[in-house]
Amino acid sequence: VLPGRESYRVLDRAGTVLLDRPDDGTGERPEVSRGELRQLLLDSLPDGVVHWGRKVSKVQAVGEGRHELRFADGATALTSVLIGADGAWSRVRPLLSGAIPRYIGFTSVETFLFDGDTRHRATAEAVGAGSLFALAPGQGFLAHRERGGTLHAYVQLKKPWDWLADGASVSAQVAAEFAGWALELTALITDSDTAPVTRPLYTLPAGHRWARIPGVTLIGDAAHLAPPNGEGANLAMLDGDEVVSLLGYCVVAANSKAYGGGMFIAPDASLEDGLLDVLTIAEMPKPRFLRLLPTVFSGRHLLVPEVSVRRAREIRVSADRPFTMYADGDPISDLPATVRALPRAVRVIVPA
Repeated sequence: VLPGRESYRVLDRAGTVLLDRPDDGTGERPEVSRGELRQLLLDSLPDGVVHWGRKVSKVQAVGEGRHELRFADGATALTSVLIGADGAWSRVRPLLSGAIPRYIGFTSVETFLFDGDTRHRATAEAVGAGSLFALAPGQGFLAHRERGGTLHAYVQLKKPWDWLADGASVSAQVAAEFAGWALELTALITDSDTAPVTRPLYTLPAGHRWARIPGVTLIGDAAHLAPPNGEGANLAMLDGDEVVSLLGYCVVAANSKAYGGGMFIAPDASLEDGLLDVLTIAEMPKPRFLRLLPTVFSGRHLLVPEVSVRRAREIRVSADRPFTMYADGDPISDLPATVRALPRAVRVIVPA
């Protein structure tokens, strides 16, 4: 987390500060470098999980919830569960939806200024300690400070998607649109230490949904591409947390510690926190599963690598084949089903 980055400033085109809100430590949106966050997540994975340079060229269903991926180098892979996290122009999405991203009429040009406090001092002072917003009808600058004094900017313009002239300097064309703006702001274009990256902005239809198809789903921009609003990375991470595909033995939603005559399936569950302890037991050899089964009476099953526990107020469980859901040994519903913790739902008589 980068300290002090929840401050923000609003400037007009002349560079006049209209609003300057410091980071007082009470904010709820801590700033984290996306590159560092990505590396943190990658470092948590075993070696060999991520295969770099494997561009998917085609995806097709092969039956029984399985799909074949074909890569640009001609290699193929067969999936049992396929999660399309492949962005705006997802190759997986056509399996589920005919929705096509639509250009929203704005283009964003991304730039970086390094060592801002020494090499781009006036611009660094304009950006301040956190984020900068300098907006006018149909155009503007969005910038924020990253680690080491790096200034990261998005210059936005309301233009047709193909407005940039072929062969001309992107920086010069964009800067011409901001004639008369303060130099410390236009320097976010003209003084960029990297080649500007042009990003036309697209969106999927609001409320984009799809019918369930066994073995495949979408997350992130592949599922709900929207104009930049500061929530894209957060929502993608939430998607990844909520989509749990289990190949294994069971899913348990518990609001108390034990059931079935002393099986401590969720030893840390509480009747008072309003949450379900959601336990999953992933695939393992059947002899191993049977050997470990007695550990559920002591709660030591939580030490088994294939056992995971999460907490939620509500979960929805579905399967790629017919399944019945049980409550303490009694059948109560077929899947799919939603389970939620209802606060104060039971009246109890206690001694005075």
